[in-house]
Amino acid sequence: MKKKTILVVDDSAVMRQLISEMLGTGGYQVLLAGDGESALAQVRKGEVDLVLTDWTMSPMDGGELTRQLRQLPADEPVPILVLSTVNGDASKAEARKAGANGWLCKPIDTETLLAVVGSLMRVVDP
Repeated sequence: MKKKTILVVDDSAVMRQLISEMLGTGGYQVLLAGDGESALAQVRKGEVDLVLTDWTMSPMDGGELTRQLRQLPADEPVPILVLSTVNGDASKAEARKAGANGWLCKPIDTETLLAVVGSLMRVVDP
């Protein structure tokens, strides 16, 4: 069985590496993107099973990335999980409206991250 591939999008190289290591312990294949444009290009290639994105990035923030991902043609939309230091209700509501499937606040531990990612993967591939 092919490993599920998760695209980690964050403008912080340190955060990308940390999240990648956490997901690696769960047996996931991890792709990395430092910005929204790179993330869109990787998703367009078609090998991404879940996108995990930061909310506050520049020039394209997580909200705009989510909206653009939702506009891509797809038989099954890729789940999107926001992982951010932002914890405001308005941002979470904006993420839901844009099409995000979930929101986790940084800092996060490996167990919680893997549990949430696993539940989103079961929705995609029951």
